[in-house]
Amino acid sequence: MVGYDPKADGRNISNFEVAVAGSVSGLVTRVLISPLDIIKIRFQLQIERLSRSDPNAKYHGILQAGRQILQEEGPTAFWKGHVPAQLLSIGYGAVQFLSFELLTELVHRASVHDARDFSVHFVCGGLSACVATLAVHPVDVLRTRFAAQGEPRVYKTLRDAVVTMYRTEGPLVFYKGLNPTMLAIFPYAGFQFSFYSSLKHAYEWVMPAEGRKDGNLKNLLCGSGAGVISKTLTYPLDLFKKRLQVGGFEQARATFGQVRSYKGLLDCARRVLREEGAQGFFKGLSPSLLKAALSTGFVFFWYELFCNLFHHMKKADS
Repeated sequence: MVGYDPKADGRNISNFEVAVAGSVSGLVTRVLISPLDIIKIRFQLQIERLSRSDPNAKYHGILQAGRQILQEEGPTAFWKGHVPAQLLSIGYGAVQFLSFELLTELVHRASVHDARDFSVHFVCGGLSACVATLAVHPVDVLRTRFAAQGEPRVYKTLRDAVVTMYRTEGPLVFYKGLNPTMLAIFPYAGFQFSFYSSLKHAYEWVMPAEGRKDGNLKNLLCGSGAGVISKTLTYPLDLFKKRLQVGGFEQARATFGQVRSYKGLLDCARRVLREEGAQGFFKGLSPSLLKAALSTGFVFFWYELFCNLFHHMKKADS
């Protein structure tokens, strides 16, 4: 069970074990979904339409983009920025799941609402994600810069990126795109946790008794469903975040087509609408939904798996 459940006190794992389970789930998931994340970021940053009919469009489909990146940059391109991405996943997973556990327990102790309610999971999930985002946002900016650059590379190493960005753009560069990130992450994570819980209840109601025995499959399917729903509802804000994070990085984007510089969130939204149309808000949605289904499914799957493992290890020792 994700979050505090007063009816499941038997699964007495510590806060440290919750953080470890969250970290490991993020680490394993990041390795598996990194190629889709790279393609999604490239789509989001492309000004031209994602269509074969646009002769200036570098990318126009998931398979085409995958083949072109492989041909031009080699297989390692699909794991560009993997070190900061892993730091992001490990730190984010630990802080988010631990915060969610503590917040849902706080709600229960305060006896305000049932800690398992949809609304409680939405608010606690959103708040836990905001705390995690504040902790790891600089790493997210670094990850985006690495994923966005082509060849030749502007940043050779993580240390080179940190030093160059700080020297040329100042300390605030590491919090570029924070406003749309916070706006997007609260509902996105809130929907993830609340829909995950709701889909699990629906799964148990729909499935016959013998089909409920495979809890791992349930966690994977319900996590995937929650990821797709959440991402669809909040996607435009994710696109704005990525556009703002690469501001000041235009020289490394020249080989990919047109580049833009935005003054802020509202300016970004207005210009995307004016220059790219309403469909511009959903550039990269296909790989993003595929990534959301896999990543959210895997995160909840691995998290529940490791929590259960810790629980069984404690039972064996006692």
